[in-house]
Amino acid sequence: MKKKSKIILALDVDTIKEAQSIITNTKPYIDIYKIGPHLFTKYGPEIIKLIHKNKKEVFLDLKLHDIPNTVAASIKQIVRLKVYMITVHTLGGLKMLCEAKKAAVSEARKLKQKAPILLGVTVLSSLEKKDLKQININLTIKKQVLSLLNLAQMANLGGVVLSAKELGYISKNKNNKLLKVVPGIRPKGYKKDDQKRIMTPREAIERGADFLVIGRPIIKAASVKKAAEDIFKEIS
Repeated sequence: MKKKSKIILALDVDTIKEAQSIITNTKPYIDIYKIGPHLFTKYGPEIIKLIHKNKKEVFLDLKLHDIPNTVAASIKQIVRLKVYMITVHTLGGLKMLCEAKKAAVSEARKLKQKAPILLGVTVLSSLEKKDLKQININLTIKKQVLSLLNLAQMANLGGVVLSAKELGYISKNKNNKLLKVVPGIRPKGYKKDDQKRIMTPREAIERGADFLVIGRPIIKAASVKKAAEDIFKEIS
């Protein structure tokens, strides 16, 4: 398989028709498309089949967070959809993460297919320290991310989702082999929207990001194709 583009495009749109239009216009620059709860609850497996029909990979971003048995059962069903990446929330705890990993590997083996990459979500890029305090987490963002990163490593997940601001902390951990998937990416001059801990595409790649999750800066652009091309060139 050819080396994948480092851009994961978030298909945060309302209809499958819009999704297909965006995929058509960004195919040369995107290999992985992110499906979140919005499209998945509306279309279910149909939206995943659409991406596969376009010969692209799926990042299913549902941030699973429940008791271990429920998450494991959900993972087994998702594996059958042949997605490339799945998110689970590290706040679910070590047992939940381990059961999720076990379920992904065992179900993939049973189906004789490659297991999806499990990504542990750490601290959402829309949150700041004051937001953590409101839910009685009295650690700094750095300490909270490092704590959750440790859980992801212990559970042998394939990667983590974290803001670009925390990339520097992780790169100092020589034993860390987790993929680093970074949302909250904003090209220079683009508005923050509801994101707090942001960074430009080039800065994030230079700090060690493996994949950048980008949505509005591309899908809301006057020219979706040009926006994707510009960011692709910036980080290439």
